[in-house]
Amino acid sequence: MTARSIAVLKPGLETTVQELPGRIGYLEQGFPVSGPFDKWSFRQANLLVGNPRDTAALECQLLGPTLRFEGDAAVAVTGADMRPKLDGQPVPMWQTLHVRAGQVLEIGAAYSGARGYVAVAGGIDTPVVLGSRAVFHMARVGGQALVAQQVLPLGAAPAAMPQILTVPPASRPAFATDKRWQVEALAGPNDDWLDPASVAMFFSADWAVQAKSNRTGIRLTGPEFAFAGRALSKGSDHGQDPSNIIDHGYPLGAVNLAGQTPIILVNDAPSTGGFINPFTIASAAFWKLAQAKPGDVLRFRRTDRTEAGALRAALDAVTSAGVLVRA
Repeated sequence: MTARSIAVLKPGLETTVQELPGRIGYLEQGFPVSGPFDKWSFRQANLLVGNPRDTAALECQLLGPTLRFEGDAAVAVTGADMRPKLDGQPVPMWQTLHVRAGQVLEIGAAYSGARGYVAVAGGIDTPVVLGSRAVFHMARVGGQALVAQQVLPLGAAPAAMPQILTVPPASRPAFATDKRWQVEALAGPNDDWLDPASVAMFFSADWAVQAKSNRTGIRLTGPEFAFAGRALSKGSDHGQDPSNIIDHGYPLGAVNLAGQTPIILVNDAPSTGGFINPFTIASAAFWKLAQAKPGDVLRFRRTDRTEAGALRAALDAVTSAGVLVRA
């Protein structure tokens, strides 16, 4: 075991290595983009330890890992409130932590939000697979979720230990405290396959996150949809169900309608299939999907491409080094 490594004592629940921009250029071969689900929290964790903001780090889901550091390191924990402890003592989130060789960092269960992020100065230095260290766990592309006794190699140590910085509360994502999330979404590309009243209903109804949700898709429970004439009177090549369509590409964030079940296609989702996608989630709202737990309620707010672009630019600005302050 090298000095620049981390020993996994407990793996947590599907903790994975993620990296931005993810696995780009392989959708046509069936490999999803992957990468961190909540880019906002991920990038700020990296900035706190002096890394470029897209550097490989850990994503924790609902229950975090227990890690022993084999050398001195700068660490930051962001995202869901997982109440980290260092050698059994509580330590702050959203702040640079100086960890000494042999110390143990324990990431607990998520009290609010669903996914936490652990960044280490120098980054996680696992092998690059198809252009990225991002892990697609279901297919074991780029590796798999952490397992006990695994050793995670780290990148080169910084010349000096980074100063202790924090992300001020105004620059952090605001997690829902009432289990209700407002999520920005656009109509299309297949909204014309629904009755207009059902399009309006999508943006006015409450949608509950099902337990059968993961990094492939967020399944929702809510009202039933009615379909437009083109979905009810179509050629047999489109399939039998009104929600069937000739196989076509799926945009990232598509609300894929399989029968009467909307499934939001997220980081590890397939790139093509034979169901309609009447709506698409704005990329700047993905962090909300990442932090919504089963049972939480989503309410979709209709937006357009101009506003979605502005939201993405604002998110890019708040994940820059300029938002950090001295702790």
